[in-house]
Amino acid sequence: MNSELEQYVLSHTEPEGDYLYRLWRATNIRTIHGRMVSGHLQGRLLKMFVQMIQPKNILEVGTFSGYSAICMAEGLGSDGTVWTFEINDEMEDFTRPWIENSPVADRIRFIIGDANIEAPKLGITFDMAFIDGDKRTYVETYETILPLLRPGGFLLADNTLWDGHVTDTAYDHDHQTQGIRRFNDHITADLRVEQIILPLRDGLTIIRKRP
Repeated sequence: MNSELEQYVLSHTEPEGDYLYRLWRATNIRTIHGRMVSGHLQGRLLKMFVQMIQPKNILEVGTFSGYSAICMAEGLGSDGTVWTFEINDEMEDFTRPWIENSPVADRIRFIIGDANIEAPKLGITFDMAFIDGDKRTYVETYETILPLLRPGGFLLADNTLWDGHVTDTAYDHDHQTQGIRRFNDHITADLRVEQIILPLRDGLTIIRKRP
């Protein structure tokens, strides 16, 4: 969509609030890959999904600056928790203060480490998961998470259109594009789930684990 239509959409979407706006701005100013942050539209969508699904435990793979974790935590009840994993320990000094000073800090557990290794150790059954980590290992992360998800639970995967590179032959040898394509093909063939790709921002796939 063009910038004018994008602004129209945002102006007719629930505001993100001052704290999240400041986090979004700081992420873009102070981090190298600021465009990776979920942002206003996707953040409000994540919050609404949480309000619809009403999960108690959410697993997030790829915290980055904490924006999406905070958005999901906003939609939780007081007894809910977002367990969010960031493998890049260089992000901790930036991200942890933003999470711990947020109005929903009591609903977020921020963990530095590889979710593929650490999440199964928690012994938790999750109602919802959000994958936004290393695109090259999306399939492996999916296969780690799916057994941890309750029957009927939802898994959201970000960046599944990858700037349109999934259909662009110029990116046939790009490892991240290959990882996204492999993931998209993998879940399409997986009879354990139902799925739909939303062409929102960079592509967001909604996956439901069959009961």
